[in-house]
Amino acid sequence: MKIAILGKPFDENQTAFMQEMMDDLIRRQAEVRILDTFHEYLSQHIQLPEGITTFHRGDSLAGTRFVLSIGGDGTLLDTVTYVGALQIPVLGINTGRLGFLATISPDKIAQAIDALFKGHFVLEDRSLIRVDTDPDTFGDINFGLNEFSILKRDTSSMIVVHTYIDGEYLNSYWADGLIVATPTGSTGYSLSCGGPVMLPQTNNFIIAPVCPHNLNVRPLIVSDRSVISFEIEGRSNNFLLSLDSRSKTVEAGIQIAVRRENFSARLVKLNHVNFLSTLRSKLNWGLDRRNPAGIPV
Repeated sequence: MKIAILGKPFDENQTAFMQEMMDDLIRRQAEVRILDTFHEYLSQHIQLPEGITTFHRGDSLAGTRFVLSIGGDGTLLDTVTYVGALQIPVLGINTGRLGFLATISPDKIAQAIDALFKGHFVLEDRSLIRVDTDPDTFGDINFGLNEFSILKRDTSSMIVVHTYIDGEYLNSYWADGLIVATPTGSTGYSLSCGGPVMLPQTNNFIIAPVCPHNLNVRPLIVSDRSVISFEIEGRSNNFLLSLDSRSKTVEAGIQIAVRRENFSARLVKLNHVNFLSTLRSKLNWGLDRRNPAGIPV
C-alpha cells in the first residue's frame, strides 16, 4: 500500500507517537513517501528507515492509496492542494489546536492506521470552491476547501464589492471584504462573520460580508451550482484575494468568478467520528450545568 505523508513541525511530546506511526507503517510493509520539507524535519526528530522516498509540489501522487496530513486544519487545507483532482483519501492527524478537519489525536494514530489497513472507515466527499480571475491570480492551484475572500488591504478604507449570481445583480457590499464559503468553510472565517453552520453534504455556498457598513446586510446561502462574479471598487487601487491560506494582492479592474470545482476533497472518517460529534466537541454544544455530559435529555 502506498501512503504519502505531509506535515508541519509538532510538539516534542508528540515525537513518540510519530515514531510509533512510522514503525507501524514499515512493519505493515507500506510504501511511504514523505514531502521533502517534512522529511527533513522528521529526520531530525525520529528515526526514519532507509529507502523512504520524498516528493515535492508538482510531483504526481498517482497510485497513492492514502495521504496522511500531520498538523492542524491549515495543514489539511494545504494537503488538499497536493492531491487535487486525484481525490486520494486524506486522513488528518491533529497536532495543532482546534481540529475541525484533522480529527485524529496523536494518541489515536495506532488505531487509525489499523483502521486504514482493515478498511474500517468511511470516505466523506467535501465540495471545493474554484476561483477564475483575469488576469490569472492563483495559477494551477485555483481551488480551496474552505473559502474565497475579497478583502481590503491593511488599514485602507472599506471597499465596495458588486456581486452577481449567474450574471444577475445581487448587491453592492460596502464592507471590509466579502467571503464565499463552502459547507466545510462554514465553521471557519464565515462563522466569525455571522454565517450559518452547514452540514458537509449541503450543496450550497455562503456569501458573508466582513464588517458591512449597512447592518441590515446579512449572510446569504446560494446554490453551489451558481457562478458568482464580482467587481471591486475602493479608494485604494490594490485589494487582497485569499483562497484558504493563500493570499495575493491584485489591482482594481480584475475580473473574478467563483463556482464549485468539478472534483472534491475526499476525507477519511473513522467510525466513531462524524461532523455532528465534531461540532459538539469543538464548539461545546449541549454542555451546560443542566446537561454536563452533552447527552440528550
